[in-house]
Amino acid sequence: MLDLTATSIDLTRQICDMESVSGNESALADAIVAALAGFDHLEIVRDGDTIVARTNLGRAQRVVIAGHIDTVPLNDNLPTRYETIDGTEYLWGRGTVDMKAGVAVQLKLAAELADPGVDVTWMWYDHEEVSDDLNGLGRLARNRPDLFAGDFAILGEPTRSQVEGGCNGNLRVEIRTFGLRSHSARSWVGDNAIHKAAPILNILAGYEAREVEVEGLVYREGLNAVGITGGVAGNIIPDECMVHVNYRFAPSRSGDEAVAHLRELFAGYDLTVVDRAEGARPGLDAPLAREFLAAVGGVATPKYGWTDVARFSALGVPAVNYGPGDPLKAHADDERVAVAEITACEKGLRDWLSASVR
Repeated sequence: MLDLTATSIDLTRQICDMESVSGNESALADAIVAALAGFDHLEIVRDGDTIVARTNLGRAQRVVIAGHIDTVPLNDNLPTRYETIDGTEYLWGRGTVDMKAGVAVQLKLAAELADPGVDVTWMWYDHEEVSDDLNGLGRLARNRPDLFAGDFAILGEPTRSQVEGGCNGNLRVEIRTFGLRSHSARSWVGDNAIHKAAPILNILAGYEAREVEVEGLVYREGLNAVGITGGVAGNIIPDECMVHVNYRFAPSRSGDEAVAHLRELFAGYDLTVVDRAEGARPGLDAPLAREFLAAVGGVATPKYGWTDVARFSALGVPAVNYGPGDPLKAHADDERVAVAEITACEKGLRDWLSASVR
């Protein structure tokens, strides 16, 4: 059973040592429900392996604070351990950054803050690291949209315990070329589809990605080939080739506009959209967002990757990313979080949520 009286650092280790690769979250979800069951100030709702705990104190404003409980697959990086590098103490292991340290902070505060200055809806959800149709937060939004009511949302994605506003959109497309099969000994009677993909790769190699300012934050875009397939056998000229392209676009563009941009860029080619996720504007103009940023200090920066803040933004709830861990270490085999960032995140959220009734 999870010990919510432990420090947020020790609680992070407890949670991380409970393996919960996407699809295997049930044991951790069960443990979260059991740990929170005795707290009378929380109403508990469960949807599959997504857990919601919320206060109902009649406050004038409500904040939603969320984090996912699944991780990417292991690679000999559990159980966790402590290590010190150049004088900095880290907790090493799968999930420490993405994003069980944030989940640990949230669980501890959910248990201890019985009288916050705002009503709080805490959410811990499954299947974030896999395809969008399995995402627990998306499922909850479909099943219980009422639970998303709020004036502001915080997602505990790793940000080194600094505020990162909004997120880039994410688009994946497949671009195909077609030719004619023939025996490779008589290649002149065929038409090589792989060779015909060369202009696509040249466009990608020469593409100058934009830096786009959105509400004071500068988002960096990216357009890259992330895969290529083609070929039939070692003695056959291929008749089809596919280049898998990923476009990370600034939240100033809609998903439709991003698709239109790629269709223009690769005009004349067969292009199929295989995945699309809208970006989210920074969300820092909301009064609670400004108050939160001032309370935790620092200067907000943009989130380059896609995160579930976009789900809140689509529902009209301004949202930011705020959690311990360096995002460059997310999914890494040497994934590790500076323990000082865990305590800093806890202090920032605790101080802000404990402020007098707004």
